[in-house]
Amino acid sequence: MGTDAAADWAASGVVPLTGHADGPPLVPPGRAASVAAELGSLFGVDGAALLAERAAFTGHRRAGRVSAGGSCRLVPIADGWAAVSCARPDDPALLGALVEHPLPDDDPWPLLTAALAGMPAHDLAERAELLGVAGAPIREAAGAVRSIGVPRSVAGLLVVSFGALWAGPLCAHLLARAGARVVTVETPSRPDGARRGEPRFHALLHAGERSVVLDPSVSDARRALAALVEAADVVIEASRPRALRGFGLDAEAAVARGTTWVSITAAGRASNRIGFGDDVAAAAGLVARDAEGLPVFAGDAIADPLTGLTAAALALTAPGALHDVAMAEVVAGTLDGNTGGSARREGAGWVVDTSSGPVPVAAPRTRPVPGPAPASGADTAAVLAELGIR
Repeated sequence: MGTDAAADWAASGVVPLTGHADGPPLVPPGRAASVAAELGSLFGVDGAALLAERAAFTGHRRAGRVSAGGSCRLVPIADGWAAVSCARPDDPALLGALVEHPLPDDDPWPLLTAALAGMPAHDLAERAELLGVAGAPIREAAGAVRSIGVPRSVAGLLVVSFGALWAGPLCAHLLARAGARVVTVETPSRPDGARRGEPRFHALLHAGERSVVLDPSVSDARRALAALVEAADVVIEASRPRALRGFGLDAEAAVARGTTWVSITAAGRASNRIGFGDDVAAAAGLVARDAEGLPVFAGDAIADPLTGLTAAALALTAPGALHDVAMAEVVAGTLDGNTGGSARREGAGWVVDTSSGPVPVAAPRTRPVPGPAPASGADTAAVLAELGIR
């Protein structure tokens, strides 16, 4: 493993989150921490540390083939391994349809794991996409690092974000650090699920922005949404194009007007695949290997912050572009043949060996929270009035 990649992993806070709870922390493959560090420098932040920042707030720990957050698992299938998430209330029913067997809501994993053991990777991938299940086979193939381009100033620009959870909000947060004005839009039926998560982490990503809630099923609200998007310099969203068209929003038309449109999806705008940070990262091949050579999770939903950093960097480039940011491709672009390794004990702590000597393993760490996040919809009337939207 290259010296820089190993040192960046050790400093990132990801290594303590990788491996079995009763074993040594592991160094993931590739150079995602190095890529994150490079992207973070555009915004004056330690990008590598952002990869493990949520765990510093939540206290998540490494758990081997169970994700740090607990909602995703690595399970054997007929011809390999797969990453499958069960994070939403209706997921047990969807997963039951996937394996054609009813699953209990309280603990679907024993029956699900047994059923998946006989399913080939092709069938799993096809059924998961059809049903909207967040799961896919692990495929270990390096991709190309995405070219970012020359950054511009976004100071004073209006960013309208439809993002939720982590990747989209992190993108908006980084643009706000660069001086942009951020308005986050939620709908009454689908508020940001991160509001139910760790409140300090949510506040860190949303402090200083404004919150708008609009119901796209109401004609006046649909007109307001369209006007808000028309006023935006940058739009961030994480929905499939068909869903956005149902809201009356057209990315291509906005880009033709000069808007920068950042579209974050699991596998690209042309795909119907659903995915979250843990299952996307693992399925793309960003998994560590334990002493038996079997896969374990690397970090905590690492595809999310890595994608958020990439999306924010792309938003800094020339206006009037549609950036199709596929989380799986972002992850694959960091896998360069380096296979990772294991940390070892040295004194009271852990170190990672590099050709320059041992590097201490850093714990996940937080940045100061600058203030509270706005209440949902707190700024709806004010933002619409400022933009002349009635």
